[in-house]
Amino acid sequence: MKSFEYGDSEVGRKEVLVGVANMVIGFGVLTLPRTVANATHSIDGWISISLGGLIVIFFAGVLAKLISRFPKKNLHEFTSLIINKPIATILTFLFASYMMLFVCYEMRVVAEISKLYLFDRTPTEVICFVFFLVTIYAVSGPSTVILRLNLLFMPIILFIILLLIVMNIGFFEFKTTKPFFHTGWSEILRGSKETIFSFLGFEILLFYNAFINETKNTVKFTIMGMAIPLLLYLLVFVFVVGVFGVEVAENTLYPTAELAKRVEIPGGFFERFESVFFTIWVVTLFSTASMAFDVTLLAFASIFLKKIKRMTFIFFLSPLIYIIAMSPQNFAETSIFGEWISYLGIGFSMFMPLLLLVIAMMRGVKGNG
Repeated sequence: MKSFEYGDSEVGRKEVLVGVANMVIGFGVLTLPRTVANATHSIDGWISISLGGLIVIFFAGVLAKLISRFPKKNLHEFTSLIINKPIATILTFLFASYMMLFVCYEMRVVAEISKLYLFDRTPTEVICFVFFLVTIYAVSGPSTVILRLNLLFMPIILFIILLLIVMNIGFFEFKTTKPFFHTGWSEILRGSKETIFSFLGFEILLFYNAFINETKNTVKFTIMGMAIPLLLYLLVFVFVVGVFGVEVAENTLYPTAELAKRVEIPGGFFERFESVFFTIWVVTLFSTASMAFDVTLLAFASIFLKKIKRMTFIFFLSPLIYIIAMSPQNFAETSIFGEWISYLGIGFSMFMPLLLLVIAMMRGVKGNG
């Protein structure tokens, strides 16, 4: 046993794998079957999910390759080495703003889902506020604590999804999945675009790289972490179509939630399995929001060279985050808000790391420069 694996200021390979997986597995599991079914209109959506997932895994590998060249350094630090400090400051500020918007979206989504399935008489504003208070409490401590929490949450999340699938095997009808391989490539590619949106989140490694104690296997464990949500997305999509059919999947707001409603556990131990399912899923979204908020704080702190205390950032950013989160007036506006954040995410998680890696390789910049 290596003692540094449990040091307060460092995390190991397991935290990287589970942290990436938990960040990606979030709201997408609830909505991906609907968005992909709307694009492909058939079970061929599994091709879209596979294609989109492989594309994102490639770029996740690129990002992991970039950070592995600069052990213990964050985005601001290694961008300063690759290009220059002014450009690094601008990119870091934009990245911090993107992650802050990501937190806003996660908070609003949690509030909407909780009101729909758990607290139907509680105002959305109250649910969002309470959830945000818990998130603030989480990010008030060390970043490594948040990463280690994923080790606790991930087995529970995987268990509840697999239980959901197993309990719906009896409702699965093979005939509802037919016909196969009749969807055009334009529809397949449109479905892949929606899939890519659901795979964003691994860009947190641009700042969590500073806490990783072994960087030589970062690429391997990042790819493994991305493979987990890919397999889960494929499994959930196939079962949603197999149980409900494509037409129902296209017109249901949260198809995965409907799977949970169909579960019947003998003996009446859980009369409403969907409540258990969403309780666990709120925990997942809490973990995602906490990591996003934590990275936001780390990004702003790197710009100001830690001259401003963490709690000061929290104090000033929290009201702004809450106001932005509550700005969308309805589900349609919330969806548009999330779509624009996803486009930003593609830029920061795919194109920016690829560009930085190419420049670093051309200039031969590595490590301490």
